[in-house]
Amino acid sequence: MKLSKIDIEYLNAQLPELKKEFNSKTPFRYIEFENFFKYEVAEEIYINYPKVENKNWDGTTYIDQKNKFTKTKFKENSIFETVFNELNSNEFLNWLEQLTNIEVPLISDEELFGGGLHQSINGAFLNVHVDYNIHPKTKFHRRLNVIVYMNKDWKEEYEGALELWDTTTNKNKRIENIFPTFNKCVIFETNEISFHGHPKKLNTPKDINRKSLATYYYSKTRPETDIASEHNTIYVNTQGIKGGIKRFSSGFKALKERVVKK
Repeated sequence: MKLSKIDIEYLNAQLPELKKEFNSKTPFRYIEFENFFKYEVAEEIYINYPKVENKNWDGTTYIDQKNKFTKTKFKENSIFETVFNELNSNEFLNWLEQLTNIEVPLISDEELFGGGLHQSINGAFLNVHVDYNIHPKTKFHRRLNVIVYMNKDWKEEYEGALELWDTTTNKNKRIENIFPTFNKCVIFETNEISFHGHPKKLNTPKDINRKSLATYYYSKTRPETDIASEHNTIYVNTQGIKGGIKRFSSGFKALKERVVKK
């Protein structure tokens, strides 16, 4: 399909430099850059981003995740259906393969399992983790995350930065702190050491939420050195006692939600 929402001409022009930067990162590869969508498209997404009060958002609380909402179903021919179709298109997959040097064809996920639109409200957090490694239905290997943030005038005191962590040494270390600013794209490989999250609680005004679009990509095989037994999301506590208290509070809220549902 011909891409009309993703600025593929800009991405192709930047590809040599982006590829060099992506492949230079350790212990896992990643990159961040601005202006992913065409300007007018980013504005349209921002204006039409569904309010969290609307129906069809999944806001389930977990011990390691609180006040985060997800949406994967969109109206036919809407800006969101069109954008996710492009993110899953062969042309964009081809660009990702060139960027990452992944040795086998990448496969998109039209069901957007775990992906789609994300929106977090005040008090939200997502603890540092590595993602599930095998798609629960297709059984393909998860290889790559693409996230595009949709937040204007984001302030540092709001927290909500995407943190990337190196856990390969005896002492865990944060290696990046990426603020979720408007039309910024983050791409990183997913493996057994690609720890990431936003563990600090959002500190936003009532009318400001943390918004993003997320798509995940897979392959039928992966290098034997990267293969691990199938597992769900694995979390780590990077905040010590404070993190333990936060998890207890979130766990209590999750328990209350499940009791009410029964």
